[in-house]
Amino acid sequence: MIRTLLARAGLVATAACAATLLTAAPAAAHGADAPDGTDYRTRTTGVAPARPGLEVRVVEAGARLELTNRTGRAIEVIGYSGEPYLRVGPDGVFENSHSPATYLNRTIAGDTALPAEADPAAPPSWRKIADGTTVRWHDQRALWQESAPPAAVRAAPDREHRVRDWTVPLRDGADPVVIGGTLDWVPPPDAYTWWAVTIVGLLAVGALGLVAAGSPAGGRALSALGALLVAGGAVAVVYPVGRELDAGAQGVGEVVVGLLSGQIWSLLTGVGAIAAGWYALARRPAADFAVALAGACLALFAGATNAAVFARSIVPVPWPAEYARIMIALVLITGAGATTVGVLRLHAASRTPTPAQT
Repeated sequence: MIRTLLARAGLVATAACAATLLTAAPAAAHGADAPDGTDYRTRTTGVAPARPGLEVRVVEAGARLELTNRTGRAIEVIGYSGEPYLRVGPDGVFENSHSPATYLNRTIAGDTALPAEADPAAPPSWRKIADGTTVRWHDQRALWQESAPPAAVRAAPDREHRVRDWTVPLRDGADPVVIGGTLDWVPPPDAYTWWAVTIVGLLAVGALGLVAAGSPAGGRALSALGALLVAGGAVAVVYPVGRELDAGAQGVGEVVVGLLSGQIWSLLTGVGAIAAGWYALARRPAADFAVALAGACLALFAGATNAAVFARSIVPVPWPAEYARIMIALVLITGAGATTVGVLRLHAASRTPTPAQT
């Protein structure tokens, strides 16, 4: 029985790894839309002259700008060659198919090939892309797109630097309006320290698997691990919710849609870890197998996929970066530790002779 469970766990773990590898390419291709972190901080300083009802903010860790227009009038975002690029108003959101920015801004790298119709000198050809009065877009003027950091950063990478002030022009009817902002380099944290703390933590949790499973202490160890899995699973659910909020999701509906479309693995593994934690707290049969499997998925899909926060100063959640690193460290410690405990307990059980064998 134990060998069968171990074999099934191995198959599931292999399938999980394969799923991660298979989905890595699409995730990387669209990672510009939801970056795992960056060392460049983009901020807005406001709209000038001020327009009541016109709001602009930075979302997705600085990867996009978000404009909400409640003025009751159409507002145009101007492209890189001075052409109309976006139009936001009471009738919805439109993009100009003749604007090169329409295509360049589809990725954060701005490397989309321009079609023949992209001609900034041509009259606007408006195409509706959304209802509502909010639009989000990548804007090269608010980003650092070079592979190497600025010279000042290379000279003193341990200090914060103002890279540049930026502006994005708008048009309110015939009146020019400007979004202003700043772009700063923020030194990244020491990733080695965070990984060292995480490794020490998961080893400490994994040591619970050395306690004899059939002893009273072993039962208490399983209960402690169950409580830790419930906490780690809850964090794994909260973190992707934060990513959706940072990406501009407003209201429960938008958050749920974002989770189901882009954060489904983290969400499911978080829920699974909570269920496995309650299973362990109840000391149900096959609890060791449940915590091992749930821990592996938690560490892989909710921990490792977000571990970039250990090495990035700006993280894609609406709370301090230190909190995000603590959350991901907790998920990794819980997941890898639970896997270790479950495997050790299953291995010990497989070597314990049954009454028939004795």
